[in-house]
Amino acid sequence: MISIDGTRPVPLVRQVYEALVEKIDKGALPPGTRLASVRALAGECRISTMTVTNAYSRLVAEGYVEARPGSGYFVAANRSRTAMQQRRKPFVGHTSVDSLWLIRRVYEDDSTLLNAGCGWLPPDWLHTDGVRQALAGLARKKSAGLANYGTPYGYLPLRQQIQILLAARAVDATPHQIVLTHGATQALALAGRCLLQPRDTVLVDDPGSTNFFATLRSLGVRLIGVERKLDGPDLVALQALAQRHRPKAFFISTHLHNPTGSQCSPAVAYQILRLAEQYDFRVVENDVMAGLEPPGATSLASLDQLRRVIYVGSFSKTISPSLRVGFVASSEEFAEKLIYEKMVSSLTSSELGEKLVHAVLVEGRFRAHIARLAARLGAAQNAVCDGLAAAGLEVFTRPAGGPFLWARFPSEDVDVLAVAQRAVAAGIMLAPGYLFRPGQQPTPWMRFNVGYADDPRLYAFLAAETQAGPR
Repeated sequence: MISIDGTRPVPLVRQVYEALVEKIDKGALPPGTRLASVRALAGECRISTMTVTNAYSRLVAEGYVEARPGSGYFVAANRSRTAMQQRRKPFVGHTSVDSLWLIRRVYEDDSTLLNAGCGWLPPDWLHTDGVRQALAGLARKKSAGLANYGTPYGYLPLRQQIQILLAARAVDATPHQIVLTHGATQALALAGRCLLQPRDTVLVDDPGSTNFFATLRSLGVRLIGVERKLDGPDLVALQALAQRHRPKAFFISTHLHNPTGSQCSPAVAYQILRLAEQYDFRVVENDVMAGLEPPGATSLASLDQLRRVIYVGSFSKTISPSLRVGFVASSEEFAEKLIYEKMVSSLTSSELGEKLVHAVLVEGRFRAHIARLAARLGAAQNAVCDGLAAAGLEVFTRPAGGPFLWARFPSEDVDVLAVAQRAVAAGIMLAPGYLFRPGQQPTPWMRFNVGYADDPRLYAFLAAETQAGPR
């Protein structure tokens, strides 16, 4: 019925899906046609029944196929070919690749799109086995947080476990200095609301997190970027900006920086704290990649011990983004302010999610998972750096791990936005660098995610763009 090639880099589920979509689009499988049973197609293609089931489920979700209980799968009768093609290629045509597009589209589940610039890890790289085990264990317990609010600070055993993790990173914190949140996004937003008033000035990484910049703008504050260098923020620029603008806070990602993948050196970290003391601003350290950083990395929180530093962490990058569990570690006085803002904005965080994360952390295999993930990311960084260099791109730095990589075309005149729009038409999502700048200033740089970018289609597209030159 269809041809599947196990030697291709394209996942088998996607091959089955695309082969059937092509037949439906061309009329080879007209409306009402009954598809082969899951077992029959799996046997014919010599693949697993799970692969076929997942492909059929995607076809049903897309509206190509109807599932009839007890009868099987049938080509849908109420979808036109044009409508199906539009759904299969939602980004083809005139597309404005801007920050709003990135925020809205980046999380869409579209297996036909190579998401080379996204912000998360492939699901099969995460600790899904640990989550399944934790779910099974909680389901057997009578009191599993299924029908009650959590506490304002968050689930105490998880906060105690985070206390242990922080101590291993040379940060001393009591459970009452730790507030659990709905991921790092809420943690950063709460810190911003506690620190800032409308029209305040705040310093941020340039480049940095486009989503977080939008959060800060919603508070009515003024964002000023501090240029990111290979060893952290530009200290000369940081001092000049602090002296001129007297900012209330500096939000910084220290290790495995998003989007450059760079590291903040111990010497630079020390000088950041010295300047924060001299010009009286707080430092919010975003360390969501903690555990994946190379040995010897120094955090601002470990140098400052949470006096002036507010430390944000998360488990989305290491366990699963679906759990949405993050935390803030700070002074006890600041933690009380966070509690107030948290309760006003969203009441308590999810105790069920917090119990799941706690179960994953204590079940014994989490450290081994982190070690494997760090090694896998390191290998992927090398592969993608080599692939981009072969395609003619310049790499900002070869990161020591983490998912992010910052690279550019050799010519200053390349219109990166136009390249990103041509990539969309080719089924590739790129992340042009201007999206990661606080003022969205033009830049020739782009962010890549090494968990997805090691793909011949991406390298071929970029090589063709390099050879074509500015357009």
